[in-house]
Amino acid sequence: MSETTVSPLSSTERFKRWFFEGQVKEVAGPHGKEGQHHVQPWWKVMCLTGVDYFSTLGYQPSIAFLAAGALSPIATLILVLLTLFGALPIYRRVAQASPHGEGSISMLEDLLPRWRGKLFVLVLLGFVATDFIITITLSAADATEHIVKNPLMPDALHHHIVGVTIALIAVLGAIFLKGFREAIGLAVGLVVTYLLLNLVVVLVGAYQVFTHPEVITNWKEAMFASPDVHGNPLLMIGVALLLFPKLALGLSGFETGVAVMPLVKGDQGDDHKLPAGRIRNAQKLLLSAALIMSFFLITSSLVTTMLIPAHEFRAAADGQPAGEAFGRALAYLAHHYLGSIFGTIYDISTISILWFAGASAMAGLLNIVPRYLPRYGMAPDWTRANRPLAVVFTLIAFAVTVYFNANVEAQGGAYATGVLVLMTSAAVAVTLLVWKNGAIRFVFLAIVLVFGYTTALNIYERPDGVKIASFFIFSIIAVSIFSRAMRSTELRIDGVDLNDLAKQFIEEAKNGTIRIVANRPDAGDVDEYRLKEKEERWNNHIPANDPVLFLEVRPGDASDFSGTMKVRGVQIGSYKILRTKSPAVPNAIAAFLLHVRNETGQIPHVYFGWTEGNPLIYVLKFIFFGEGDTAPVTHEILRQAEPDRSRRPAVHVGG
Repeated sequence: MSETTVSPLSSTERFKRWFFEGQVKEVAGPHGKEGQHHVQPWWKVMCLTGVDYFSTLGYQPSIAFLAAGALSPIATLILVLLTLFGALPIYRRVAQASPHGEGSISMLEDLLPRWRGKLFVLVLLGFVATDFIITITLSAADATEHIVKNPLMPDALHHHIVGVTIALIAVLGAIFLKGFREAIGLAVGLVVTYLLLNLVVVLVGAYQVFTHPEVITNWKEAMFASPDVHGNPLLMIGVALLLFPKLALGLSGFETGVAVMPLVKGDQGDDHKLPAGRIRNAQKLLLSAALIMSFFLITSSLVTTMLIPAHEFRAAADGQPAGEAFGRALAYLAHHYLGSIFGTIYDISTISILWFAGASAMAGLLNIVPRYLPRYGMAPDWTRANRPLAVVFTLIAFAVTVYFNANVEAQGGAYATGVLVLMTSAAVAVTLLVWKNGAIRFVFLAIVLVFGYTTALNIYERPDGVKIASFFIFSIIAVSIFSRAMRSTELRIDGVDLNDLAKQFIEEAKNGTIRIVANRPDAGDVDEYRLKEKEERWNNHIPANDPVLFLEVRPGDASDFSGTMKVRGVQIGSYKILRTKSPAVPNAIAAFLLHVRNETGQIPHVYFGWTEGNPLIYVLKFIFFGEGDTAPVTHEILRQAEPDRSRRPAVHVGG
C-alpha cells in the first residue's frame, strides 16, 4: 500500500485556522445550554459581577464631586435610594422572569413580536456595546490614573496617559487572542481584597472626620455657600435631584448580575424551567451587592468630599495637569493618610480590579454577540469566533480612548447612558410583564418614569453617550441587514418533522417519480386543485399518469431566521396536500426536497409557475417577508446546499 501524504498547511492557512477556531454554535435560545456552566455559591458569583460593579469605586467619588461639588453626598444618597428602591426591585423581578440568564433584553424580545422585537433588541445591543466598550476604556483610563499618579512612577508618564491606556487595552485584547476564560476564583480574590482595602480607607477617613470636626463645618459652609441653593435645604435636595443622574455610574452591574444567573447554585431539586432555589440565591446576590455598594457609595462620598481639597478633583485643562484626586479620590486618601506603601498596595488592587472589569466587559461582548445576531441571521459566520471579535472590539476601544483623550470624567456620560438605557428597558420589560399577567403595579410604572427622567437628563446634559451608542446602533443595524441579505440563501431549517399522513404520501409517491407542485396556501376546494394540477401538467409537461403532491408553505414570522419545519398531510378529494409554516418559503421548500431525497433515495422534482414583477421588489420581499420570486431562490438554496448536481433536487418553472 502506498502511504498518503498530507501536504503541510501554509503559514496563512495555519493562521486562519487558529484565528477562526472555536466558533460558538448557534443555539435555539440566546443563552445556550445550561449544562455548559459550572455552578457556584451565590456569594462567589456576586464577586464576578462585583469586578464591574464594585470597581466603579475607583472613580465614582471623583466623578460625583466634579458633578455635584459639596452636594455630592446628597446626590449620592439619592442614587442609593434609587438603587435600593428602584433598580433592586426591578432586577429581582427580572431574575424571577429569566432564571436562565436571558435578562431584560430577551424579555422585551418575547413581549414585542416579530420585527418590532428584533429591531428593539438591535437598538438595545447598541447600548449594550456602549456600556461594555466604555467599561473597557473607562476602566483602563482610570487604571492609568492610578499608575501615573503613584509616587513611585516617573513623572514622564503624565504626558503619555493615552498611550498607557491604549497599552492596557492592547494587553487585554492580546489575552483574549491567546484565549481567556473568566475565573470566579480570581474574581473572588480581587473583590475581597479590594473591598477590604476600601473599608480600611473609609474607616480611616471617618476617623479623620470625627477627630477633625472642622471639616464637617467646612463642608456645611460649602454647601450653603453654593449659589444654586442660597442656603435653603429644600433647594439643596432639589439641586441634588437634578445632579444625581451624573452619578449614574454607581448603578452599573445589575444587568450583569442577572446575566450570570446560570452560574448560581440552586437547590438540589430545582425544576429546570423555574428553578426556585437559583432564583432565591440570585436575589440574595442582587440584594447583597446593592447593600455593599450603597454603603461604600455613601461613606466614600462623605469622606472624600470632606477631606480632599476641591482643587485636587479638577480635570486637566488649559495646559494644567489634573488634580491628585482626579479619578482616584480614595487612592488619594490612602496615600495621604496611610503612606506610600499602603497607597501603592491600594493602587495595585485598584488597577487589578479595573483591568478585570475590562476583561469582564470584553467577555460579555464576546458572549452576547454570538447569542443574538447569528440567531437572527444578522451577523456573518466569523462573528461566532472569539478572536476576530476581540480584534474588532479592541480596535473600537482604541478609537474611543483617543476620542475621549483617555479622560475618565469625559467618558462618564457615555457610560451612564449605556447603563441607564439598559435599566430603563428592564423597568419597561417588568412593567409590561406585570400588566400582561393582569396585574397593575403603579410602583413599577413610577420606577420607569424615574429611570426615564434620569436617562433623558443624562442624555441632554452629556450627549456623547448617545453619539457613541448611535454609532454602535447604526453599525449593528447596517451589518445586520447586509448579513441577513447575504445569509438569506442558507438552508435555515434545523429539521423536518412529518406527521403520519404526510409520511404515507411520501411513501406512496416514491414508487414512481416524486413530483411536487408548489402551491400558494390559499386553495381550499377540489376545483381549485384540479385547475392547478391541469395548469402545471400543461406548463411543465408532466405525464398524465404520474401522480403529484401539492406543497403549501404558509409564511410564518419572517423575522425568525431558522427553526424546525412541521409538515402535515391533508387530503381533499383525490388530491394529496402537504402543508407547513416557515419564516422563509423558498428555504422551507428546499429543505423539504432534501429531506425527501434523503428519506427515499430518489431525486424529487418541484414545479413552480412563472412569477412576473419587479425583481428588486421580490428580493426585498424575500429578505424581509420570507416570500417573493420563489423558484430561482429555491434553486440557489439547493445549489449551495448540494454541490453535486446529480444528487440535487430538480426545480422546474413553467408558464
